Amino acid sequence: MMELGEKLKSHRENKGFSQVFVAEKLNVSRQSISKWENDRGYPDYDNLILLSQLYEVSIGELLDENEKLKKKIEHNNEDIASKKQKLQLLRNTLGKDESLVLIGLSALASFIFPVGIIVCMFVFVRNKRCNSYYKLIWLISILALALNLYAGYGHLANYMGWGSVSIEQIE
Repeated sequence: MMELGEKLKSHRENKGFSQVFVAEKLNVSRQSISKWENDRGYPDYDNLILLSQLYEVSIGELLDENEKLKKKIEHNNEDIASKKQKLQLLRNTLGKDESLVLIGLSALASFIFPVGIIVCMFVFVRNKRCNSYYKLIWLISILALALNLYAGYGHLANYMGWGSVSIEQIE
């Protein structure tokens, strides 16, 4: 009995298609086609359907009702779905959670007057409930804002001459 890879290669050659042509039609790499034809991997259901349409043969003919092969394909599909789900979760986590960046900006803002006030306002706007350290970011930003306002008062008092101390000598 012919393996799937041999059948795929045979049908491709019978149609006169190159691996590159088939790969372009399926939106996969040429290496994937080669891997499938050498039985080092198996196409997923979607690609199997496209291959059967491209080669004008039934999926049953390609698979020859091989249960072992069907199980491998199902396993591959489950593995692909799992990896796609993990990738999507990772993208969502990295895309939405900017907690560490906001904490760093808030902490840095406490040392830089008057830019720190602007940075604190930026952090207040960017902080969302979906951030891991939502409340901590608020706390650090409020402290940084208070330190900036205190520093601003100090600079203003210095400039205006408020609170200047004069020493008088008593005789």
